[in-house]
Amino acid sequence: MTGLALSACGEAPSTGDKGYVDGQGIITRLPVAERKPPGPVEGETLEGKPVSLDDYEGQVVVLNVWGSWCPPCRKEAPILREAARELAKDDVAFIGINTRDSSQDQGLAFERRYDVPYPSLFDPSGRTLLAFAGTLNPSAIPSTVVLDEQGRVAASILGEIPSRRTLVAVVEDVQQ
Repeated sequence: MTGLALSACGEAPSTGDKGYVDGQGIITRLPVAERKPPGPVEGETLEGKPVSLDDYEGQVVVLNVWGSWCPPCRKEAPILREAARELAKDDVAFIGINTRDSSQDQGLAFERRYDVPYPSLFDPSGRTLLAFAGTLNPSAIPSTVVLDEQGRVAASILGEIPSRRTLVAVVEDVQQ
């Protein structure tokens, strides 16, 4: 598939009174020649264990930015759970980035409620999102990034993932 480029003119979208920007599930796929690795992505999980993208070298990685306070994040959590389980057979790794929650307890409760089968970095300040400058708007929550086997940004979905099939298809496209 060919790449789809997105550009924005003028000011960044407003978060309004929600505190996040609705991304409407906008999918961007990057051609191989245009892919670049993100900056460092590492820290502690909600359970306090160290995690780094380096731990997943050679794997396709799906990174999902979420917050327990975010209604679209709650809506897409079952979609991510099912996609993670389906793609596990293909050695695809999933990592969450829990942002703007004031305590790990909020994120842990979210993970229990939605039976999230993968680890999430606890990033209350959103600092980890700086690794995706030019790819993600730090206010666009939820957002999802797919990294190829070489650790390069291959695709992104700004906003709520439309369906499990959509996410699986994006990952399968990256795997080719």
